[in-house]
Amino acid sequence: MTTEIRPANSADVPLILQLVRDLAAFERESDKVIATEPMLFEALFGPHPAAEAVIAELNGTPVGMALFFHNFSTWTGWRGLYLEDLYVTPEARGAGVGKALLQHLAALAVERGCTRFEWSVLDWNEKAIRFYKAMGAEPMEEWTVYRVTGDALAALAGRD
Repeated sequence: MTTEIRPANSADVPLILQLVRDLAAFERESDKVIATEPMLFEALFGPHPAAEAVIAELNGTPVGMALFFHNFSTWTGWRGLYLEDLYVTPEARGAGVGKALLQHLAALAVERGCTRFEWSVLDWNEKAIRFYKAMGAEPMEEWTVYRVTGDALAALAGRD
């Protein structure tokens, strides 16, 4: 089987949203996806894209995707690449698709002069953790992600 990685195009928005929903279901958070096709279109292909995506195909059939964006390190003075979502369909797992996606993004990060390639993984997803470690990734064990959303975000902004 041949894995091809290609940049997503606007016609891929329904596919990307379905893969995001599939990922959310895998992560036991199906009810948290509120993104719509118009929202993803604007975020990926609007006048000021917030992110990019690539599609993985096995023998011409879409079987996965990676959605990513640039972040910035004040310590290095350079941007990095942040992987927001990586998803491979269950039937394509074990065929090297995830590895191909990570290798593609790592090459993209190097080409763009990024000094970091980062992502988050759920603590309970031991299979993914083993896979990422096998790819050379190291956990940032001294760091904890914090998030402010909803009413707490409005209150912090002084708009409660």
